[in-house]
Amino acid sequence: MSARVCVVGSFMMDLVASAPRRPARGETVIGTEFSTFLGGKGFNQAVAAARAGAETVFVGRLGDDDFGEAFRKALRAEGIDDSAVATDSVEGTGVGLPVLEPGGQNSIIVIPRANGAVEPEHIREHAGAIERADVVLVQLELPLPAVVEAARVARRSGTRVILNPAPYAGIAELRGLVDVLVPNEVELAAISGGHRPGELEMAARRVRADWGCNVVATLGEHGAVLVDRAGDVAQIESHRVGVVDTIGAGDTFCGYLARSLASGTPIGDAVRVANAAAALAVTRRGAADSAPRSHEVAEFVARFSPDAAMPRRGAVTSKEATTW
Repeated sequence: MSARVCVVGSFMMDLVASAPRRPARGETVIGTEFSTFLGGKGFNQAVAAARAGAETVFVGRLGDDDFGEAFRKALRAEGIDDSAVATDSVEGTGVGLPVLEPGGQNSIIVIPRANGAVEPEHIREHAGAIERADVVLVQLELPLPAVVEAARVARRSGTRVILNPAPYAGIAELRGLVDVLVPNEVELAAISGGHRPGELEMAARRVRADWGCNVVATLGEHGAVLVDRAGDVAQIESHRVGVVDTIGAGDTFCGYLARSLASGTPIGDAVRVANAAAALAVTRRGAADSAPRSHEVAEFVARFSPDAAMPRRGAVTSKEATTW
């Protein structure tokens, strides 16, 4: 079945520093490695959706610079339609500055640049890309008015809206415009007003009741929790994998979720596939580069029994395996 996904989102050239630990305030830490990756939540999610098999179109903004040209080439190489990606002659392409620790955890500073110049008018100009899609996928690395306008266009045309509320900011204006909300644990706490340890499911239930939409809380090594529109809860168990780099794993999850929902897959099954794709992503370096192809995810899923989180014999690829 065809699956059309429109991503309204950001581009960030990731300049990644690997270090033994994050520096304290005023401290200099000697790093161990430096790498550059094409990233940004929008770009990462678009690549994941395309690799999952979706017909993918991108709405966004790039600088008129070498970074922008690199993104253009990458979009076309992945088969992503870039006709709704504007070129900004004033602002440069967005930049991300992740610090990666040995355990694979990371913290990131992002500088939006051209992403910050995406306005509602640009969304309206390319409304057709949203209207023709089965699913539109949005995040918060663009100005909120542009994100709200994309959701409104989608709502009017019957296109399903997935919101990944990251990096978290006030999102009250989006209430009533979202079909699937995909926060991580930190974002879920912010949206729900906070929760104590062991009350994550309760927090997800509160958000579902308040927003009236499906809520998928991504929990990294602890899998995911789905609370659907009806209020039913499903715990999606983690997979044992060797973690190399967690950058982009949540974006892989979102891209695969969008593709599955766009093709008509029930949301519970779609979350399970997305969770498996994210597990594969953390075994690789990079953001968009780490997103697996659809056949890789199918093979990975086939190695697990339908009702167990632990893999069948031979599925673990690292002696120091953890869970995801």
